[in-house]
Amino acid sequence: MNTQLTLIAGLCAAVSLAAPASAQDTEMFQLPPQCSDTPLGGMDMAGMQGSMMDDDMVDDMGQDMGMSHDGHGGAMMPEHVRENMAKMMVTMPAMQQGMMQQDADIAFACGMIAHHQAAIDMAAVVLDHGQDPEMRSLAEEIISAQTREIDFMTQWLESAAN
Repeated sequence: MNTQLTLIAGLCAAVSLAAPASAQDTEMFQLPPQCSDTPLGGMDMAGMQGSMMDDDMVDDMGQDMGMSHDGHGGAMMPEHVRENMAKMMVTMPAMQQGMMQQDADIAFACGMIAHHQAAIDMAAVVLDHGQDPEMRSLAEEIISAQTREIDFMTQWLESAAN
């Protein structure tokens, strides 16, 4: 448990310090356009949304966290860990961008859209790699519920803009 907490804390620190990298095979998560309007203090958050983690960043993060390497530059992390970390690098900047809106209701919807997308991404990784029937069932439920909620919030944002 202590190792997991250390790993999570290190991952969070690395994510917050990671420089934007170019997108290779990962699509950029896009918040609805209303989530880019009127950020607090006039800050330009658009550059933050494209932050993604490439394989070298994942490998470097693993090494920084004391994980061993395979001798060929690759971290010996399970594929599901690498996928979750890469997807998190896409949604975390979007979540931060969304929460920086002047209007509290819009900030909530925008931040939650990215947060729910992260949950969907994690659930998809479980469906690709997980074996436990209960966790796979939960992942399917999460994808269904969170997709409906994203649709609701996206429609709400569209109507709030009018």
